[in-house]
Amino acid sequence: MVSNDQRRRQLAREKFLRQQQRRESARRKARMRNTVIASVLAVVVVGGAGAFAAGAFDGKDTKDSAGAKPSASPSASKAADPCEKPAAGTAKSLSWKKEPALTIDRSAGYTMNLATTCGDIGVDLKTKQAPHTVNSFAFLAGKGFFDHTKCHRLTTNGIYVLQCGDPKGTGAGGPGYTIPDENLKDKSLKGNVYPAGTVAMANTGQKHTGGSQFFLVYQDSQLPPSYTPFGTISDSGMKVLKKIAAAGESTGQGDGAPNATVVINKATVTKS
Repeated sequence: MVSNDQRRRQLAREKFLRQQQRRESARRKARMRNTVIASVLAVVVVGGAGAFAAGAFDGKDTKDSAGAKPSASPSASKAADPCEKPAAGTAKSLSWKKEPALTIDRSAGYTMNLATTCGDIGVDLKTKQAPHTVNSFAFLAGKGFFDHTKCHRLTTNGIYVLQCGDPKGTGAGGPGYTIPDENLKDKSLKGNVYPAGTVAMANTGQKHTGGSQFFLVYQDSQLPPSYTPFGTISDSGMKVLKKIAAAGESTGQGDGAPNATVVINKATVTKS
């Protein structure tokens, strides 16, 4: 027969083990969250283009790490694709040696429309606050640079963004030139949070290294104010973005290619 003292000791041991298990589970979740954040913030420059990298936060450019993607988890279940088939055509291989001349009207309003396989994503551009960025997007869109390009990365843990703007679809492509950082003190960036609906530039982690890659924030995301915020997504565009996010990403780890087939069939920038 178990004495009261023995029973108390047994219960104490069981309680201790449960506490240890909970602490270890919390540590595992924290490690995963920090890994995802580091992966998203780590960026490289390839051909002068800013891109999120899948490696360490070192800013180094290697062929092995620049286009690397997380390996798929054997237990990851792929969600149904909510998007249509891409329009006929392939992404263009275009490159320029320097940033285009500033030709937009800084006093005017501009909008960008991303006609994607999942629906149209409209963006109100911040012309006055980010003229170099808006000018670059107007130039690239006019050249068809973004047409038929994949949005190649979705993060669903710690940071909540869809990344687009790479003709290679690997995270290693760009226009060949870089543009300066702008609008890093935007009033929308409070407490190092990029709010849902923000469109911002990817970069290398170094100053003035943005290219063509950008990310769309579908849920408030903790990020240092180092990524040029240059647009705000329309309400209808947010519905499309959330549909893409709801389909998840390919690895089941919170960082990978979107399960949705997100292709920008046509990108246009219009003076309003």
